Formats: sequence, structure tokens, C-alpha cells
Amino acid sequence: MPHLNLDKARIARARGAAQRIARRVFDDMSVFSTTTVERATLRLLGIDGVDENQVPLPNRVVEHLLQQQLLQHGATTAVVAAMLERGWSAQQVAQAVAEGWLTLQRPKDEAAARTAAGQLAQARCAQIAGQRAHRAAQIKAVGEARTPWLYLIVATGNIHEDVVQARAAAEQGADIIAVIRSTGQSLLDYVPYGATTEGFGGTYATQENFRLMRAALDEVGKKVGRYIRLTNYCSGLCMPEIAAMGAMERLDMMLNDSMYGIIFRDINMQRTFIDQFFSRMVNAYAGIIINTGEDNYLTTADAYEAAHTVLASQLINEQFAVLSGLKPEQMGLGHAFEIDPQMENGFLWELAHAQLARQVFPDAPLKYMPPTKHMTGNIFKGHVQDALFNVVSTVTQQDIHLLGMMTEAIHTPFIQDRFLAVQNAQYVFHTMKDLHSEIEFKAGGQIEQRAQSVLAQAEAMLNEIEGMGLPGAIGKAMFAEIARTPTGGKGLDGVIEKSAEYYNPFPMLMLPNGVENV
Repeated sequence: MPHLNLDKARIARARGAAQRIARRVFDDMSVFSTTTVERATLRLLGIDGVDENQVPLPNRVVEHLLQQQLLQHGATTAVVAAMLERGWSAQQVAQAVAEGWLTLQRPKDEAAARTAAGQLAQARCAQIAGQRAHRAAQIKAVGEARTPWLYLIVATGNIHEDVVQARAAAEQGADIIAVIRSTGQSLLDYVPYGATTEGFGGTYATQENFRLMRAALDEVGKKVGRYIRLTNYCSGLCMPEIAAMGAMERLDMMLNDSMYGIIFRDINMQRTFIDQFFSRMVNAYAGIIINTGEDNYLTTADAYEAAHTVLASQLINEQFAVLSGLKPEQMGLGHAFEIDPQMENGFLWELAHAQLARQVFPDAPLKYMPPTKHMTGNIFKGHVQDALFNVVSTVTQQDIHLLGMMTEAIHTPFIQDRFLAVQNAQYVFHTMKDLHSEIEFKAGGQIEQRAQSVLAQAEAMLNEIEGMGLPGAIGKAMFAEIARTPTGGKGLDGVIEKSAEYYNPFPMLMLPNGVENV
């Protein structure tokens, strides 16, 4: 693979600044939990389903604990104490709470409740570990595609129609199926239940939908002779719950960014920072690859002028991921091919940015996004733009390659649009398979100079952020030219200060160092 002559000391300094930035946020937020972290914990302990009004039982139990002023101690011990006292399952306790005839209380024997909770958590961790092992066995049995993996979205709103489209896409050559969520689901403070058929602009993320799609992709994977990965959106007000559901149902990837919800969905930053720690911990334990959202910055800011903000955010996302136990091979850090095609030498700058990301994160399965902002509806030009994007992806050895659609900016892609996108990418990847090993970047040339310049700007930006703190940087609109405040946005009322007796069994079991620090 060709290399740019980058300043390794500068990369190390930038990464060090990002590490300190992430750690400061982590320390500030570690004294809090959230309602959705507690709901995710209850789901992991075995609570599921809805009441007669279609309100999820985890929500009902957490609301009850709030009313009883118990949630600051964690949802676990009060529920487990009731299980021990009555000989019930967690589900039976939740149903009794929802029906209004059981009032949860602090455990009379805290130690016994914690011991029993730990045993339940160990059983869930064993189930998730079993899903991780099953994934590895499936890949060994049926094989997998070489990278770049072709990532394709289905989004009909009806999970059963999504399954039909996903099967067709896999048979046409897609390696990853992403079921895009229904518009606005990230702003729902609950997770819908069961198989859904009426999403708008996407399909609701539910555990049953995960199960249905996973089974379908396992079946088609055996048919086509390669493991097909499943992706969904672990973001928004229910980030930890969706991570828990994905871990239990063997999803392979999750869109899971530390700042996307803050910037683009106006979700409170405290809520988001706390939730992303827990959700990433679950994803790490489940062997799920996260996808971050830096590509979105370039849809609101200029892709050339703001290139350094992408690298700075990638470094921060990386360090947040490390704190939650994610390995480099699980960090699908995002970037995009979004420079205005009218810019002279724009292809050189796209190549510089992609190669820079590849070298700064050599072990990460980078997620590379196609042109969207400057797609005009001219399908012929759009197909060429996508082909150039495909060239950069294979030359710089990207891993997760989101397929560009020539009908971008016109309509939700049809099956034939996706078929042409797969063909375009496959042609470029095949005909240029070894090009990366046959070329070199000119020492001191324009591509190298551009990469060095972006790296220097990213380092300077990270130094500035370290001085003011990440919340301050977001408040100054340093990312995507959008400003948010620590007390603004949706979901702040779901942030709960932990008591001195707070207990959650999962961090002790899921984090590599075995220390509860979320």
C-alpha cells in the first residue's frame, strides 16, 4: 500500500490531546446514569414486551423507580430483590409493576440482591458471547467477502419488504445490509415493540425486526457463500437499549457516534455522552463494529475547508471507544467523498483525505461514505461521481464502503438503482484490485502536502478543544457549524445523578479491566 510521508509525532500529539478530551468528558459524566441506560440494563436482565397501552415494560419499571425515588441507586437491585422475595422472573416483576399492584423497594438484603443480579448478568453475558462465537463460526463456515465490503441500505418501512430487498441485494453482491430507521425514531424515548410495517423513510428498530432480518441474512448467506453483515442505528434517546437488543440478536455493526445525536438531532449532550459510553461497552462485548458519523459534517460544512474537523472528531471518537472497551478492529470511523466536483484537483484532495484517514487509523475498518451533497439529479454525472468515489476507496484500502446511488437527490433507491451501484463498485474494485500496491504518492507532492495541512489543522483544533473542553467546542459550533449547549436539547430530564450505592452489574463483566467506570 502506498504511504504518505506524514508527521508521526504530530499524529501522536493529536491523539494524546483527543485522549485527554475524551477522558475529561468521561470523568465528568461518570457520576450520572440515564433512564435509557437503566432500561437497557433491565432488558439485559430479561424484561421485554409492552403493557396494554403498548408502553414498553422497561419504561414502565423505570418510571416507577423514578416515582419511588429509587432510580439513583440503579434499576437492578430493586427488581432483583422483588424476584428473590417472590420467586419470580424479571418479566413477572415488570408485569406486576405495570399492572399497578407491586411497589418496588430498596432491598432488605443488598448483598443478596447484588449476588443474584450478578448471576443474571453473567448468564446474559454468556448468551451474548455465544452470539459472538456463532458469528465467528458462521464466517468460518461460509466465508466472507474481501474488503471493501459493499454496504447497502434497505428502507421500505415494512420489515417483511425489507427482508425481500435485503435478500435480493445480497444475491446481487452486497456484503452489509443496513436497515435504516424510520424518520424520527432517534427522538423517541422508548423502543417500539414487535415486527413493524408502517415506518416512514425507514423501518423501526425493534428486537423482533432485528431477529427477522438476522435469520433472513443467515439463510441467504449460506446460499451465496459468504457471511452477510447486518447493521442498524444505535443512536438517539434509546442508544443503550438498541445496543442491548443488537447484542442479543447478533447484529454485526451499529451506527454509534459520540456526537452525532447532539449535533444533528439536538439531543442533550450530557444524555448522549453517558449513553454512548454504555452502548459502546455493550457493542464492544458483543463484537459489534461501530460506525461513526463524521461524514455528516461535510453535508453542512464545506468538505475542503472543514476536512480537519473530520479527523479531529475521528480521533475523539476513537478515544471514547477505547474507554468503552472497543478494539481498533471494531472502530468503523466515518468519512466521506463530498468535495464539490467543480473544484479543480478535487479528486486529489479526496484521495489525500482518504489516505490520511487510512494511515492515522491503520487497524480500523473505516466507513467511507459516497457523494450526496453535490449530487444534482443528473444520473449520468452521478454515476461517474460514484465511480470516482469507488476508485478512491479501493486505492486507499477502505473497509466499509457505502454504495453511492446515481439517483441520489431524486428518490429512495429502487432495486435496479442498487443493482447498478453494486455493478459499478464491483467493476472498479475488480479492475483496480492491485493498483494500490503498484503506485506511490509523490514525495512532497500536492496530495502529501494536502494531507499534512489537514493533519496540522486537526492538531491545532484538538489543542483548542482541550483548552475549553468538548462541550465548549460544541457550543462554539466547531463541528458541522452547528452549536449546542450542555443544558439544551432533548432528554436532559433523563439524566440521573448516581447515589453512593449505585449498582449496575454489566460494566464489571463487560469492560476489559473489570472495573465499573460507566
